[in-house]
Amino acid sequence: MLTLLSGLSAGQVAAQQGDGAERQSFVDVVQVSGYLDPVLVDFLTDAIDASERDGAEALVVQLDSPGSVVSTTELDALVFRVSHARVPIAVWVGESGAEALGGAGRLVLAAPLAGMAPGSRLGHLPEPVFGSLPPVVANGTIDPEQAFDLGLVQLNEEESAVLGSFIAALDGREVAGTALETATFEPTPDAPPEAALTVQARLAKLDVLPRLMHTVASPPVAYLLLSAALVLLVFELFTAGAGVAGGVGAVCAVLAGYGLAVLPTSPWGLALLVVGIFGFSVDVQTGVPRFWTAVGVIAYIVGSLLLFGDGIRLGWLPLVTGCVGVVLIMLAGLPATVRSRFSTPTVGRESMVGEMGEAVAEVAPDGVVRVREALWPARTNRATPVAAGGRVRVTGIDGPLLEVEPEVGAARDYRERRPKSGETADPSAD
Repeated sequence: MLTLLSGLSAGQVAAQQGDGAERQSFVDVVQVSGYLDPVLVDFLTDAIDASERDGAEALVVQLDSPGSVVSTTELDALVFRVSHARVPIAVWVGESGAEALGGAGRLVLAAPLAGMAPGSRLGHLPEPVFGSLPPVVANGTIDPEQAFDLGLVQLNEEESAVLGSFIAALDGREVAGTALETATFEPTPDAPPEAALTVQARLAKLDVLPRLMHTVASPPVAYLLLSAALVLLVFELFTAGAGVAGGVGAVCAVLAGYGLAVLPTSPWGLALLVVGIFGFSVDVQTGVPRFWTAVGVIAYIVGSLLLFGDGIRLGWLPLVTGCVGVVLIMLAGLPATVRSRFSTPTVGRESMVGEMGEAVAEVAPDGVVRVREALWPARTNRATPVAAGGRVRVTGIDGPLLEVEPEVGAARDYRERRPKSGETADPSAD
């Protein structure tokens, strides 16, 4: 519970706890922000029950929602609960710039009283309610003035400018034959009349766990959590760590799974994201960005665009952040980490000179080879190419890099066999 609602120019809004306080009329205020998901449906239903139980004068719903992601049955039940509640419910679409679209817009029409802040929008209403409304409300959006002229809201734009003025404007309005008492007039010397309006209100917000679940079920957060989970799990596969990346990736995967289960998710979009990560992983294994990297980039971008359906908006910022972040990590961050692991000092590594190994992929001139059952970044001696699967011989070590040559057909460095100054060549050397 908050003790003060700020920015209320029409009056002062203070919190009333009820216990130990003098009994007087009060208004409950709940904030509904984001897509209307199961968490918000339960929250709003519980708020209605609490207002009815505690005898609130009215329940004000501060609404800012781009739509609904619950089933039609759940939405119909919520709309019925709002329209048939024993406590008068007033919906305020605010603050400025807020929206009530799709299924969320039905709450505006279901409430006995409603108003819209300047700059807010109402529209894209679903089939159960748009039959008797102008097409612009079904297929587009309208502003507060248009909504008031059409009779969709009962309070005009001036009365709904801010939350305080909206609650104060409810005072005296009749709902089911009963006049509301939502504000008291207490004039003070040298103060404008509107400053004398006092509104007693209780502000309810989601608890920590429901708030987390609601946040996770938002499209941008669910998408970014999914991207993080895929990258971290691949990172764990390619690095010999302590499992921290895998553990964090698993947590991200669980949270993303919940969000994707709540939201209308396209299986094709999800499959393309997995294919994209697989494509990146193939070329990380070979050490060189090639065909599969291009496949990964294209698949991940297309999968991101197709991940959500039914008009769910992901937004360009999380889309660009997710795609660019994944591409940079898979093309630069992960290969650098793999190389760092390869370059870990190993006792007796010089003894590998002369060892035989196998090229994991074509080494021309750079690639990856397997020597002593371990993968190493390699470069061919004097750029002699080695085909994938070909046998190689280690000829030298340059930091983390192994210098190799093909087992058959290698270019031999005869300068190493020349006699030093003052020495006589051994004719039997050949």
